[in-house]
Amino acid sequence: MKQRTILRESSVSGKSLHTGEEVTLTLKPAPEDTGIVFRRTDLYGKPELKADVSLVTELVRSTTLSSGHAKVHTVEHILSALSGCAVDNAIIEMGASEPPILDGSAKHFVNLIQKAEPIEQTKERKVFNLKEPISITEGNRSIIALPSDKLKITCTSSDDRGIHTQHLTLEIDPDVYMAQIASARTFTIYEDIEELLKLGKIQGGSLDSAIVIKGDKILSKEPLRFKDEFVRHKILDILGDISLLGCSLNAHIVAVRPGHALNAGLTRALAEKLREESSGKKPTKRSASQPTITANEKALDIRRILDTIPHRYPFVMIDRVIEIKSDDELVAVKNVTINEPYFQGHFPGRPVMPGVLQIEAMAQAAGILMLRHTTAENRIAFFMSCDKVKFRTAVEPGDQIAIHVRLIKKRGNKLAVAAGKCKVGDKVVSSAELMFTIVEAGEAH
Repeated sequence: MKQRTILRESSVSGKSLHTGEEVTLTLKPAPEDTGIVFRRTDLYGKPELKADVSLVTELVRSTTLSSGHAKVHTVEHILSALSGCAVDNAIIEMGASEPPILDGSAKHFVNLIQKAEPIEQTKERKVFNLKEPISITEGNRSIIALPSDKLKITCTSSDDRGIHTQHLTLEIDPDVYMAQIASARTFTIYEDIEELLKLGKIQGGSLDSAIVIKGDKILSKEPLRFKDEFVRHKILDILGDISLLGCSLNAHIVAVRPGHALNAGLTRALAEKLREESSGKKPTKRSASQPTITANEKALDIRRILDTIPHRYPFVMIDRVIEIKSDDELVAVKNVTINEPYFQGHFPGRPVMPGVLQIEAMAQAAGILMLRHTTAENRIAFFMSCDKVKFRTAVEPGDQIAIHVRLIKKRGNKLAVAAGKCKVGDKVVSSAELMFTIVEAGEAH
């Protein structure tokens, strides 16, 4: 597919969401390989900032880019519209630090782009085809990118109380974007408004430019445009934030309660993968003579977990190791979401996490603990048997499982028995004793 820009200039004016300033935004054509560039016409020298994840500096309720003394805030909606309409090269001129919020969606930006008329250029578009999974987790929020031959997004949106939980999967192309994503409006929780105002945010916000959720009520100037408008807007934001990669992406993104910080984390990880592929360099590996998990590591994020165990989607049963208490004891967590693939059949209408997967979570946690004593290079903690298994309470979507494991027997660095229990809150939901052995990867069959 060829790169695209626009045929002519096109402008729109309005009030900015956070600063409350009146601003005019003008889209202008740009040559091939320019990318998307913001130009601050109100500052001396008209400084330019490229839409690149390396310039991201602030992520509180919006995405901010900074370079020297120049900043542009709340860029996600205009970037989403350009990405959704497959425009690769454009100049965005603004007479202030923030684009107009308009109705809180990307619909008016799409109209602006269509008025400017997207046109093909000569050079081929740069496309990044993801080859291996990437995962970012922050507490009960997560975002994963999986290899795919197209851009696809699966998203779960939920407030802290779980009142407005919504799910959606879409394959993204310009037609889908314009019809099903662009007009979804931004939203906020009523109780958050006062704190945001104290932070100097949403000075230009109103019910004309956002949906407000108050308990189980929806406050807005017009009815919801989609029954699941909230999750559609989350997808809109994801597309805007990952466009900071600077090229088209083929991947399946699976997001649970995403936000700008999580989206930016994924984009940075994608950018690192892209740099590795472009340079031909392979990621640095640890020495095979040293333990993969070092003595000073007291917790592991998902990237370190994936460094250590061979499991991959959909069979990674640990999201984070929150505490390594000693050489023989740790606590890990697993966030159970409705997106887990096994919920489709276990059971329709009453989703319950299978008990065997709780055992698997304990086994993976125990395997990590055992691998702390040796290297994980080409080795697998191979689950052999379990005993004293008890299931006490059903685990359902929305639960966070705390996985406690303790090594109770060891035979050198090859064989071990661990006692494990899974807890949701203060309740033990399952427990077992697990035996496993450390084997070379080629032996695990």
